[in-house]
Amino acid sequence: MSSPRVTDVRAVDVRFPTSRELDGSDAMNPDPDYSAAYVVITTDAGDGHEGHGFAFTIGRGNEVQTTAITSVAARLVGRPVPELLANLGPLWIELVHDSQLRWLGPEKGVIHMAISAVVNALWDLRAKRAGLPLWKLLADLSPEELVELVDFRYLTDALTRDEALDILRKAEPGRAERERRLRAEGYPAYTTSAGWLGYDDEKLARLCREAVADGFGQIKLKVGADLDDDRRRLRIARDTVGPDIRIAIDANQRWDVADAIDWVRALAQYEPWWVEEPTSPDDVLGLAAIAEGIAPIRVAAGEHVANRVVFKQLLQTGALSYLQIDAARVGGVNENIAILLLAAKFGVPVCPHAGGVGLCELVQHLSMLDVVAISGSWDDRVIEYVDHLHEHFVTPVDVHAGRYWPPTAPGGGGEMHASTLTAFRFPDGAVWKETP
Repeated sequence: MSSPRVTDVRAVDVRFPTSRELDGSDAMNPDPDYSAAYVVITTDAGDGHEGHGFAFTIGRGNEVQTTAITSVAARLVGRPVPELLANLGPLWIELVHDSQLRWLGPEKGVIHMAISAVVNALWDLRAKRAGLPLWKLLADLSPEELVELVDFRYLTDALTRDEALDILRKAEPGRAERERRLRAEGYPAYTTSAGWLGYDDEKLARLCREAVADGFGQIKLKVGADLDDDRRRLRIARDTVGPDIRIAIDANQRWDVADAIDWVRALAQYEPWWVEEPTSPDDVLGLAAIAEGIAPIRVAAGEHVANRVVFKQLLQTGALSYLQIDAARVGGVNENIAILLLAAKFGVPVCPHAGGVGLCELVQHLSMLDVVAISGSWDDRVIEYVDHLHEHFVTPVDVHAGRYWPPTAPGGGGEMHASTLTAFRFPDGAVWKETP
C-alpha cells in the first residue's frame, strides 16, 4: 500500500475590518485591518486531518503574501506525508535555501513569512496525526531530535550544535515536573487590549481597570505619536492600576535613536517596565545604544525581526532585556526553536509577541515548549494577550486569571472555522461585500 501524499495546498486571503473600531492602532499603523494569508494542506490519508497555518498582515498586501505562500507550497504537492512530517528539519533547509526563491530574501520578507506559514501548517498536521497539542509533541522530543530541527548555519559563532544539545540535556531531568506545574498553574500573560492608541481616555481607564480585575500583572500601552498625549495616557494608566502593576510601552519603531532615548526618559516618572521596538527592528547597534541610554528601563524587541541571525546579534550586543519571538514572521516552528535556544544560551527571557489574528493561538505552544524542555525557566516571562478575533478559531486560547492555560486539542492552534474563511475572504466574502 502506497504512502498517503499531499494532494493540495490552498491559500486564502482572509481580512478582518478591525480599522472600524481602531483595534490594533498604534503610532505607525493607525488603521490596521488584521489579516491572515492562510494556508490549508490536504492529503489523501483518509484520516480527515489537514494542516493549517498563516502569515499575519494588517490589510493591503495580504494578496501578495497569499501568492508567496502558493509559490512556496507548490513543491509539497505529491510528496509522501510520512516522509515530509518525519523530516521537518531537512525540509526547512530545503525551503529556506531554495536557490531561486531565496534570491527574494534571503531569509526575510514575504517569502520567509510564506515559509513560516507552510512550516507551521506542516507542524499542525504532524501534531494532529499524533493526537497531541503541538507544545506537548515538541516537548516530548529528545534533545537530539530537537537539535535536528535547527539550521545552525550563521549561528555557530554564538551557539553551536553541541552547546544547544547541552542546554536541552540539562533541561531534560525537570521536564515532567515543569509540565505538571504548567498544567496546574498556566503560563503568565500580559494584555495590550487596554492600550491601543486610538482609544479615548475613558476607554483606556476602563480597560485598565478590567485588566487588573482579570488578573493581569502587566499591561502595555502604545506610544510615540505625541509626547504630551503619552504623558497623559501613562498618567491615567498608572493612576488606574496603581504602583504594583507593570506598564510596558510600545513605540512600534517610531523613533530615531536619540529621539527614543529622550522620549523614554521623559516618560520615566511613570515607571515603564520596558519599551518595545523603540527604533528600526534591524538597527542592532541603535537598539544597543538605546538600551544603554535608558537604563534601568528595559528594551524589548523581536516581533519584526526577520530571522535568527538578527536575533543572534541583538543578544551578542546586549541590546535586549526581553526577546519577543513571533510565531508567524521568522521561518516557523523550526527557526523559533533556534531563537529559543539562543535566548537560553544568553540568559534572556522570552516574552512573545501575540495578538493580531491567531498569534496567541500559535505562540503559546512555543513558550510552553521553552519552559518545559529548553530554558526550563519561568522567571520574568509573559506571553502577550489581546482579546480580539479568537472566536474565529477552532481551538481558541484559554486565557483567564491572567494566565494562558495549556491547550489539550491536537494541533498547533491555527485552524480557522470554515465559515470564517468564507465570510472574511477578501474581496468577495460576505463581510467585505457589505463594507463600503
